[in-house]
Amino acid sequence: MTTSSKIRDIHELAAALPELRAGRVVVHCHGVFDLLHIGHIRHFNEARKAGDLLIVSITPDRFVNKGPHRPVFTEALRAEAIASLGCVDYVTVNQWPNAVEAIQLIKPDKYAKGSDYRDAAADHTGGITLERQAVEAAGGTLIFTDDITFSSSSLLNRHLPVFSADVNQYLAEFRERYPAADVVDYLNRARQLRVLVVGEAIIDEYQYCETLGKSGKEPILAAQYVRGETYIGGSLAIANHAASCAADVTVLTLIGTEDSHEDLIRAKLSPNVHPELIEMPGAPTLVKRRFVETYPFQKLFEVYVMDETAAEARSADVCAALERLVPEFDVVVVADYGHGMLDAEAVRVLGERSRFLAVNVQVNAGNHGFNTISKFRRADFVSLSEKEIRLEARNPSGDLRRIVKSVADELRCGNVLITRGAKGCLCYGADTGFFEVPGFAIKTVDRVGAGDAVFAVASLCAALGAPAEVLGLLGNAVGTQAVGIVGNERFIERAPLVKHIEALLK
Repeated sequence: MTTSSKIRDIHELAAALPELRAGRVVVHCHGVFDLLHIGHIRHFNEARKAGDLLIVSITPDRFVNKGPHRPVFTEALRAEAIASLGCVDYVTVNQWPNAVEAIQLIKPDKYAKGSDYRDAAADHTGGITLERQAVEAAGGTLIFTDDITFSSSSLLNRHLPVFSADVNQYLAEFRERYPAADVVDYLNRARQLRVLVVGEAIIDEYQYCETLGKSGKEPILAAQYVRGETYIGGSLAIANHAASCAADVTVLTLIGTEDSHEDLIRAKLSPNVHPELIEMPGAPTLVKRRFVETYPFQKLFEVYVMDETAAEARSADVCAALERLVPEFDVVVVADYGHGMLDAEAVRVLGERSRFLAVNVQVNAGNHGFNTISKFRRADFVSLSEKEIRLEARNPSGDLRRIVKSVADELRCGNVLITRGAKGCLCYGADTGFFEVPGFAIKTVDRVGAGDAVFAVASLCAALGAPAEVLGLLGNAVGTQAVGIVGNERFIERAPLVKHIEALLK
């Protein structure tokens, strides 16, 4: 049988299997197999010995969750490499995020995994448990092969790196200081935290259009509407990002009674996020409406729909809610977008009542640069963009480290994380000093919401005592995933984040 004839569509293969198996024992292997190596080959050989027909299914490119830089080899190339092995009878590209549906179609007599999957608790995705259930439901048996093992990620990192030499050197040195298991442990322990997120709710609208050109009668750009998409953003997005790691998250925010979007908010919040919504009578929920050229993805302009005076009028209610809620939580994550929700009294309550206070004060077109970190008098962790901290210092080009140190001292802050776009981040620990962590992003789709995602996850790990440099690496990993998402269409998920970190540090 030729290599190309071994590669079959999964539905076609499933339809042909009743005749192909004809009393033979079917063995099924599944994985990414990004860079086929001797460990995979021995795994396949041993699996083939357990039966008469070996089928290998591979994870499609779009569901490989080892970071935006993976897979290195496309699904077509991975399938071709595996099909070239004599011990493999058929190869198919799976069409789903995990192997469950493939198992249900193939109905293997034996489903073979490597020895590193024997401990189901060590599988961050929970996939091996689901696979076992699917195999047994189909009448098959889960077996494990035992031979030497290698890591595709480790081999790729060392011999076929996708990053620049500087980034590879940094990662190699970081691995010496912090094993992947130590970094991932902070994400694991974050499950025990009770988290309160405080800040403005934002509805992000993307109005996609195709530009037609200059209007015939006026000097304005004309465009034809194509479609619209609406996402939850601001503190709501931060709550969802935090909920990927923490089991118990509450978000305190403001919504309007006019165009409240409450149904959307409740529908899009993660199941483990509990909303505490304070209404602004007669006002809308804050909307940021972006008009975007469909192809290429290019933002044209943005419209704010908001009533800051209505937000300011709810100050007493916000402060009362803070007095009630803040003492109940391990971590308070404050996202201040500068649209009227958090006044001086709210800031005082947060500073005096929080066990651990993480703060992000944003500068945007709506607050005209008046909203800076100095409105707070205390913080345990601060995450800002370089522009935001330079605006605080009114210093556009001076020594960034000196500015960061000054802000950290003023707030008595133990950890500061400064995001710097493609440059990565600068992190500072009061006990450890400064660290520069290079950026890992290879492709940027949309930067909207990326800083919120970094802030959400880093805040939890900071509360658990993660060193500044670890916060920087975690933040950059999160940011790399976030810039590959349009707005807040999706949120950071714990399992892919863990896989990404492990892939970086192998």
